[in-house]
Amino acid sequence: MAQMKSQSEEIADVVIVGAGPYGLSIAAHLASAGIRFRVFGHPMSIWQKHMPKGMRLKSEGFASSLSDPGSEFTLRHYCEQEGIEYADVGNPVRLETFVAYGLAFQKKFVPNLEEKLVVSVQESPVGYELQLEDGERVFARSVVIAVGISYYSFLPPVLAGLPKEAVSHSSAHSDLAGFRGRSVAVVGAGASALDLAALLHEAGASVQLVARGSAIRFQDPPGGKRSFKQRLFNLRTGIGSGLELYFCVNAPHWFRHLPESLRLDRVRKTLGPAPPWFTKEQVDGKVPFHLGVEITSAEVRGGRPTLLLKDAAGKQTIVEADHVIAATGYHVDIEKLQVLSQTLKRRIRTTGKAPALSASFESSVPRLYFVGISSANTFGPLMRFAYGADYTARRISNYLVKPIRSTSKVYTGTESIRTAERV
Repeated sequence: MAQMKSQSEEIADVVIVGAGPYGLSIAAHLASAGIRFRVFGHPMSIWQKHMPKGMRLKSEGFASSLSDPGSEFTLRHYCEQEGIEYADVGNPVRLETFVAYGLAFQKKFVPNLEEKLVVSVQESPVGYELQLEDGERVFARSVVIAVGISYYSFLPPVLAGLPKEAVSHSSAHSDLAGFRGRSVAVVGAGASALDLAALLHEAGASVQLVARGSAIRFQDPPGGKRSFKQRLFNLRTGIGSGLELYFCVNAPHWFRHLPESLRLDRVRKTLGPAPPWFTKEQVDGKVPFHLGVEITSAEVRGGRPTLLLKDAAGKQTIVEADHVIAATGYHVDIEKLQVLSQTLKRRIRTTGKAPALSASFESSVPRLYFVGISSANTFGPLMRFAYGADYTARRISNYLVKPIRSTSKVYTGTESIRTAERV
């Protein structure tokens, strides 16, 4: 304990692990409030290293901004500043534009970002001890886990048995040029799958798409002027249109009060696979689809991955390729966060396999917070999108800057959740 006291001046009030849209937005709000914090990670790394170059965002322009306290540096402001074509709706945002905007946001609001990775987080007498990749130890009273989706990539069991050189997850690919002249089977029916199929075709690969659904449900293109009835009953939000999505976007604090079974069901089913409208013309007539099929087995034959498909009528088809890419989404599972000590993981109460959170994003372990996709099982599908960063940053920063209202009481377990909800 004496060692802790000698280092007390180096103890941060908050450490943020991750520098994507959520981590950078929270950092911008804490900086404005004068909180002592440190933030670690490579800025926008998920978007730079785990999404294919040339991709366009599914989110509309107005829903693709990071959050600063005065809302003074939106994507619109950045594009106007840089002379980049922009529209709130109907002009898909290029991945490269979004990344450049995120980097500009970081330089403007979070210049103290430390581009190092955190390799472990464990409890300490002062709160938390974090170890960085260079061996440095950092102490903090509170920790915000703002890691991205790549930690939760999901590979179906039927494909997991293939060797790594035969199969990969979509999050493993940024530059697709290496697939030129090769055959690729893409598994999935969502935005990631169709984006990859289109971009692989453009890169000179021979592509086939395999999906369980009987049809690809592309989003409708945004129309022009909407009628009063459409505006009333098909309300437009940052993650789609409709009354249910309006509730998810505008009342995440109420979403967390829904019965757990209903919450998990809505998070799983809301906004299912639906590629953006602008990818349809990129794949229509160019990429063969195998729809309404199940992959019953996957093996390597003659050095090539081979998938055995079966449709509802029992008809079997064989698909061979040089490589299989599984665009099969992300499943949040606290066990996949290797950065957390096992002791911490055992103490974190879960909903599904994700951390169960208080109204201030605090887990059952006092002063340990989770944001972004990790918080979706508590706050709803909004947290799967960058659009959720504004609500999160304002909510969590407002809580962190307030004095804790429970005098000298020591928080333990779920007690911290009840106390946080009173703040």
